Amino acid sequence: MKKTLVAPALAAVILAPTASAIEVYKDNKNAVEIGGFVDARIINTQGDTEVVNGASRINFGFTREMSDGWKAYTKLEWSVNPFGNSSIQYNNDSKISAKSDEFLHNRLGYVGLSHDKYGSLTVGKQWGAWYDVVYSTNYGFVWDGNASGTYTYNKADGAVNGTGRGDKTVQYRNAFGDFSFALQAQLKQDKFDLYEGADFPVLPGTQSINTAQDPKKIATIEYNYTYGGSATYNATDNLTLTAGVNMGEFEGTTSNGQHFTENDTIYGAGITWGNWDSEGFYAAANVNKQKFHDTDNLNRLLPEAWGVESLFSYTSETGIRTFVSYNMLDAGDEYQAAYGGDVFKRQFAVAGVHYIWDSNTVLYLEGRKDFSDFSSADKAQQAAMEASEDDGIAIGIRYTL
Repeated sequence: MKKTLVAPALAAVILAPTASAIEVYKDNKNAVEIGGFVDARIINTQGDTEVVNGASRINFGFTREMSDGWKAYTKLEWSVNPFGNSSIQYNNDSKISAKSDEFLHNRLGYVGLSHDKYGSLTVGKQWGAWYDVVYSTNYGFVWDGNASGTYTYNKADGAVNGTGRGDKTVQYRNAFGDFSFALQAQLKQDKFDLYEGADFPVLPGTQSINTAQDPKKIATIEYNYTYGGSATYNATDNLTLTAGVNMGEFEGTTSNGQHFTENDTIYGAGITWGNWDSEGFYAAANVNKQKFHDTDNLNRLLPEAWGVESLFSYTSETGIRTFVSYNMLDAGDEYQAAYGGDVFKRQFAVAGVHYIWDSNTVLYLEGRKDFSDFSSADKAQQAAMEASEDDGIAIGIRYTL
């Protein structure tokens, strides 16, 4: 077996940390690759210490050479939970494993065509165009970025509005010299009823989530197509600039007959210096402004918010990588007005040390310090908001194929 980078056709549409794969088959027309990693960690947070799954995954990539310079390809990726269910929910992947007994859970699945001149077109569940803007601050192993507008609806995978691993997405990409871009449409039809106590976000002006034994219907919600785009400019070998936007619209009718329409929008920009996987200094930051795009820790939609993420690291010749990151998502005055004076400001810092034993085996220690402000006159609500944003420390090993 020969170890290679991801095939060019796949690399054109994948932006993922340490993207590598093992080529298990190749002839003059077809190629098959297997990738992914297993991550095991011991984590102390929210008053418990446990062994948990660290977002382990496995993926398969298939490429086929077609006529006239075209390539066809597909990628399938699943979350893998080899260590049993975890009661600690601290990021999107661990939240999945905590809620499901399944050994596998779908992360990505798409098929596409690509051409060196005409670009690539992909269809399926895939990383959104918005992720191009903000991915460079998302390299921490344990606590990923929860302020960039990627993992929306209280740290899910961003599938609903297409900013993370979007469902039912059509995406076009192309590059011209140092400039590249992505355009996407998420073609879906979602209609559902909203009840008190439901998992779907609560809208300003409707009743807040409670623990009623007989939940009442609050509204009927329609959330359909979303659209997004991003642009990337490689200014120098080290400096990369990004910008993008994502938008959608949901409509609803409340139980008393009131009709409403709200726009889900996010836009922002990012800057990156260096390469996370290379020796030396690395720095990245992004900022976003959003409206009805994400939720607080009680599943209430944020009328407006702005977020910032940053990451700084240094990797020595000995394979020691140290890093520090800072994330902040502030819902501001609009949130207070909508929810009776409550304050939502998610804010935390993460510091870590990685020992890169070789390029595919990493031992790590990471710690999180929370500085959030979740003030509320309702102390039970405040406590519930604070519960999922605790300090923590984790030690683990990541074995990458």
